[in-house]
Amino acid sequence: MPQTVTNEVISIPEPSNKNSSTSDPVSAGSGHRSPLRASAGEGPAAAEKLQSESSSAEAPSSTEVFAVYGVEPEIQAYAMAKYSRSALSMRESLREISAQKAEKFLNTFYFQYGHRSIADLAHIALAVERLSILAAIELADEQRWDGQERSTRYQDFKKSGYYTPDFGADDEARKLYRETLDSLFAEYDALSAHMTQHLISITPKPAEMKQEAYERTLKARAFDITRYLLPLATNTSLGEIVNARTLETQVAHLFSHTHKEVRVLGESLKKAATSAAYNLNAESLHGLVEEIRKISKELGARAEQELLHEVRVAPTLVKYADPNPYEMETRRELRQAARELMKSESVAPSKAIVDLLDEEPLEVEIATTLLYEHCHHSYRQVRQALQVSGERFRREIIDLGLRHRGKHDEMLRGFRAGQQFRFDILMDTGGFRDMHRHRRCIQVMQGFTTQHGYEMLLDVEDAGMRSRYDAAMRRTQAAAEKLAARNAPEAEENSQYAIPLAYRKRALFKMDFAEAVYISELRTTPAGHVSYRNVAYAMYEAVARKYPALAKYFRVHDVTAPVDLLQR
Repeated sequence: MPQTVTNEVISIPEPSNKNSSTSDPVSAGSGHRSPLRASAGEGPAAAEKLQSESSSAEAPSSTEVFAVYGVEPEIQAYAMAKYSRSALSMRESLREISAQKAEKFLNTFYFQYGHRSIADLAHIALAVERLSILAAIELADEQRWDGQERSTRYQDFKKSGYYTPDFGADDEARKLYRETLDSLFAEYDALSAHMTQHLISITPKPAEMKQEAYERTLKARAFDITRYLLPLATNTSLGEIVNARTLETQVAHLFSHTHKEVRVLGESLKKAATSAAYNLNAESLHGLVEEIRKISKELGARAEQELLHEVRVAPTLVKYADPNPYEMETRRELRQAARELMKSESVAPSKAIVDLLDEEPLEVEIATTLLYEHCHHSYRQVRQALQVSGERFRREIIDLGLRHRGKHDEMLRGFRAGQQFRFDILMDTGGFRDMHRHRRCIQVMQGFTTQHGYEMLLDVEDAGMRSRYDAAMRRTQAAAEKLAARNAPEAEENSQYAIPLAYRKRALFKMDFAEAVYISELRTTPAGHVSYRNVAYAMYEAVARKYPALAKYFRVHDVTAPVDLLQR
């Protein structure tokens, strides 16, 4: 087991209080903690003894703070959890601990007694490479998630490749899929080069700006535009830092997903957490061990055991993560209910990208949200259909959402209701990926589709590329629809990988006032992408119309003002 390294703690004396009365030894030095207080019945002798023990205001603070480094996540979680179950200090817990003791403790308190908060104390860093953008969106769809994904602004994706789903024996579908995606990447490459030159031609370089920085900045702006051509199958990479409880929930969710790639990703995450982790220092440490072994075989063997032993970041806390029957069965039944309810309702076209929903009874919100996720209609369309169906049907929908819930299952996200600000947002998938990063709100996503049309930036038209862009979108939509109609397992799911990021999707964002202000302020800055700038500004306008007295507290940027393309 690696040694624990702690940082040195310097005790800072409390400031003296010269104005305090010496007759009250406890109050002298307002920040000093006395271990006990003499009662009046104990008399002067006890008070005198207490004064000598608590001393004066110059006594150092009893609080000690230190960082902990070099401890495996589950052992750290065990040591932290011991605070509530043992009088041992952190140093004492870590000194007497072992991987075997940690596993025994976690099996008892985490799995048998259900003390799931223990897993919050084990934080794990994971790298996930070469997954599709579609899978990355699903992986990051967790409110307690922290991570960073490869940026479509700062990186050229033309060489990243793409994910090909399992088409089985359907060679015709596979051929159509690959032809479609190869065409999209060719268009992406051509448009990226064209847009970069176009932006350079209309944006003079400031004298004080270096040529390299100038070209890099405009190339990033060009990628912001051409990312609309990237399909959801595009390979990306991301890193995440999550606690073990979130990881367990995440793995179970991925196992239960509709897309095979995502289910396999769940298995890979579980394996990464329970298998030997990558050790950045392994090569240099191996060299050190060999040097020590030359001096002493015994010492070398000990060094090898201490420095090169395998570390498994969550061998206990994630080992029982399995597909979630509650999620899978409920999804199946709610999809069927949404299909039956909305079968005679076409998806109404929407000019508004943001709809701030009005207040309604909680049971109406819950039932509407549960069905909203499983169709492509607006929230208002689903709610209207529910109102026509009556109160009994609405209660049946809520019952469906809980019918299969197990003893340890969290309620579905649709039950996270009651927020004051609820926005039904229709925007391109590329812009949604940026909005998706906001964690202090509830997000309920609808599936990927071509039914809502696609975004086309004016920059593309200004560069004389609109007709070529439109043609690429039409070809792709026709191919995706053909793939979805194939008579094969998961045909509809497989077809979604061909959908470019330009196509719009719906998502429901629920939040409090502070988060509405935060998103509106952050996402309207001139350096941001025009797509989410417009959405964030529309959120501000919607709140300002409903609560005009609060509008002045938003520090938003005017999205209609000209943008300096060199501002980042």
